Amino acid sequence: AIAGRYTPGSIVKPYLALAALNENIINPLKQILSTGQLVLPNPFDSTKNTVFKDNTAHGLVDIRKAIAVSSNVYFYEIGGGYKDQKGLGIDRINQYAKDFGIGLKTGVDLGGGRVGEKTTVEWKAKTFPKDPWRIGDTYHTSIGQYGFQVTPIQITRAMAGIASRGTLVTPHIRLNETDPELIKTEQLPFTDAQYQVVHEALRMVITDG
Repeated sequence: AIAGRYTPGSIVKPYLALAALNENIINPLKQILSTGQLVLPNPFDSTKNTVFKDNTAHGLVDIRKAIAVSSNVYFYEIGGGYKDQKGLGIDRINQYAKDFGIGLKTGVDLGGGRVGEKTTVEWKAKTFPKDPWRIGDTYHTSIGQYGFQVTPIQITRAMAGIASRGTLVTPHIRLNETDPELIKTEQLPFTDAQYQVVHEALRMVITDG
């Protein structure tokens, strides 16, 4: 829970949704068409296309349905942009991930914790020095793939921040703890209306997704 690092996958989508709402990248009612894939020119061969897959063709989805059915195409577009749809871009994705404590120490009072990994331009330059950052890297990061890694306690803490409508708690296990460094909280920078949209979407994961 505190030392294992895992690729989170689609559980990052609620965080991206809040970030996109906060940055006015998308509004809750705007729909994006998912035909089952997003197609771009191949950077290595102009005669071919690069295809980014969805899990199925969802049709038109707004932000609630996109979370409910876990539409990759929707989050590719609000994460990296596509045609006239603006995206957050990798720097803002990483900034909001940091706000949720991803890639940072949680402060849990157990030894051996790890910090996970955010997928940054600097990370790729170090890991793949001959390959520049590409839009596809942003797309894959937008659905919690590529170099993205989290510990279970990081993602639990972050999801609790959504559930509580903005309180990010430093986790601890000791009874009657009084150390202020262990019982401190932080407030996340979103509005109640934005949390409401994501809460409704997460409920739809169960009822409709």
